[in-house]
Amino acid sequence: MVFPNVNIAFDLVNNRKALIMNNNKLTQTVFMGLFAALIAVCSQIQIPGAVPFTLQTFAVFLAVGLLGGKRGTVSVLIYILLGAIGLPVFAGFKGGIGALLGTTGGYIIGFIFSALVMLAFEKISVKGKVQKMILLGISMVAGLIVCYAFGTAWFMTVYTNTKEPIGIATALSWCVIPFIIPDIIKIALALTLTSRLKRFIPFE
Repeated sequence: MVFPNVNIAFDLVNNRKALIMNNNKLTQTVFMGLFAALIAVCSQIQIPGAVPFTLQTFAVFLAVGLLGGKRGTVSVLIYILLGAIGLPVFAGFKGGIGALLGTTGGYIIGFIFSALVMLAFEKISVKGKVQKMILLGISMVAGLIVCYAFGTAWFMTVYTNTKEPIGIATALSWCVIPFIIPDIIKIALALTLTSRLKRFIPFE
């Protein structure tokens, strides 16, 4: 009589574990979708200035900072795929494959590489909350640089093929230099919010 009871207990424990795992996966999926939506919303928020900019980059770094490299990368991929199929989620309510293949499409695709760079930095083991935040900040800057590099190379290629040859200095002066300070501010904001909100994310 003991063994059946033990088996029933094991079944109950295993079922409970399976239920918890399924709920956790569902929660992660919901959060990835929500942050993809956040990136889309922030892409439409334009900050006026000498060179207007959006909060798109901020949302990308916040997504990866809070969700982690793998889930953050998935959020970025969802966002880009939604735009690729025609939904107006890119800056200026643009969408479609043409937006990705245009001169600035490389910077959007570059967000994937930014997220992957941050994922790679997660493999570096550090102790202490401050040290982890410093490493996260460094990973954001590294991800931004990779996005700049990929996006600028893409811009130069498309611009040269569709209009006229363009030099690296001109491309940087148009597409990178005006955005460096705003992007650093966005990284600082994403890092601050990640530090304060991370404890509310219901998974590691």
